[in-house]
Amino acid sequence: QVTCTEVVETYVERIKEVNPLINALVKDRFEEALQEARQVDQLLSEGHGDDSLEEKFPLLGVPITVKEAFSLHGMPNTSGLVNRRNVIASSDAAVVSRLKQAGAIPLGVTNCSELCMWYESSNRIYGRTNNPYDLQRIAGGSSGGEGSVLGAACSVMGVGSDIGGSIRMPAFFNGVFGHKPTTGVVPNDGQFPNARGVRTSFLCTGPMCRYAEDLELMLRVMAGPGVNKLKLDEKVSLEKIKFHCMDHDGGSIFVSPVDKEILQAQKKVVEHLERELGVQVQRVAIRKMKYSFQIWSAMMSSKDSDGQEAQLFTDLLGDHGKPVWPLWELVKWLVGMSSHTLPAIALGLTEKLVKLNPGGNAKLVSMGKSLQEEVEALLGPDGVLLYPSHPTTAPRHHSPICMPFNFAYTAIFNVLGLPVTQCPLGLSTEGLPLGIQLVAASYNDHLTLAVARYLEEAFGGWVLPGKV
Repeated sequence: QVTCTEVVETYVERIKEVNPLINALVKDRFEEALQEARQVDQLLSEGHGDDSLEEKFPLLGVPITVKEAFSLHGMPNTSGLVNRRNVIASSDAAVVSRLKQAGAIPLGVTNCSELCMWYESSNRIYGRTNNPYDLQRIAGGSSGGEGSVLGAACSVMGVGSDIGGSIRMPAFFNGVFGHKPTTGVVPNDGQFPNARGVRTSFLCTGPMCRYAEDLELMLRVMAGPGVNKLKLDEKVSLEKIKFHCMDHDGGSIFVSPVDKEILQAQKKVVEHLERELGVQVQRVAIRKMKYSFQIWSAMMSSKDSDGQEAQLFTDLLGDHGKPVWPLWELVKWLVGMSSHTLPAIALGLTEKLVKLNPGGNAKLVSMGKSLQEEVEALLGPDGVLLYPSHPTTAPRHHSPICMPFNFAYTAIFNVLGLPVTQCPLGLSTEGLPLGIQLVAASYNDHLTLAVARYLEEAFGGWVLPGKV
């Protein structure tokens, strides 16, 4: 009904209108995108509009955006690190290449937190990204620019990565869908920083979209040949899923209590499933979840099976420059002279503390392994767990520094390696997005994606900001 050129032009106009407010897209490639759109129209006008074209190019002409931490040819690839400000990608990351080959048209790259290790997307190169539902609130991180650009209807789908919730928190705060696939299926190649050692089992690259049905389509393309492991062709009978529900982590001292409205939204989901599908949602209390933050932290800094140490964040801060001394950076920050953000400096200062208690760490790592076995056994081949995405709705700017460990609600599933879909559930009384995490056992991504599609229909999915 419309040409590809018209679609791309419409998104370009939308970005020009909204981006000055949200600061989500940090570098555009509008000219190239329009040229690529004209090529798509040319292809279709030549009478190639048959089924084989759809098979070959499932995303033909679809505008997408890409987190700046991924290489997109000709675009900056700094990850918000000032020393990398002149780094321009000379090739495409593996998933970006696959999406382009499927016909997608990248509009540009989106903001992230410095080195992708904080849940507010702000850095000294591009500044701070705002939440489209309330500009005084965070967009989340580290794929915050991606969450914001999608929530503001500036893009159809986006590429995110997630080692502690970096896809799911921005998706939750910005009212869109995000999927952290089962570990090891979608390639992480071509992003900076990439995972090394034990962290290669925790970092996941995945899709972010406004509409649930696009998650699977995008995941198939991003996973390439690895997609066969994910059973996406299996038909899912929702009535046969064994649903489990957990309201909170059991009361960790490091994490805020879960907001009443988030609990209320989750309760509505449980009631809806029981009423409409005739299922019994089983309440569970997995005791080790209370130690989510400690388990994630210990596993992130543990050695891999070859005895290789995890890479120090401080070493990453020195990329393309001189070594960084976090204490000196803190002194410089206090007088406004550091080129690093406070969360990055704080992480540099604290990362060595974890190493001071090797015995305690070993205990936590083994607790993590037994938690993984417990959750896999609980969920089995047909189980889905409903779990809060975050203890609060999108916080105000800077406030995460006061509750730095609230990301534990998403992070625990990275070290467990499980697939998780973040699903929006309408807006709170303050007009901020609500949502829920849907968790399944390894390689059962098809279950959480099916439930997300169902809940989108039941609860309305993404809501345009400003509609309330």
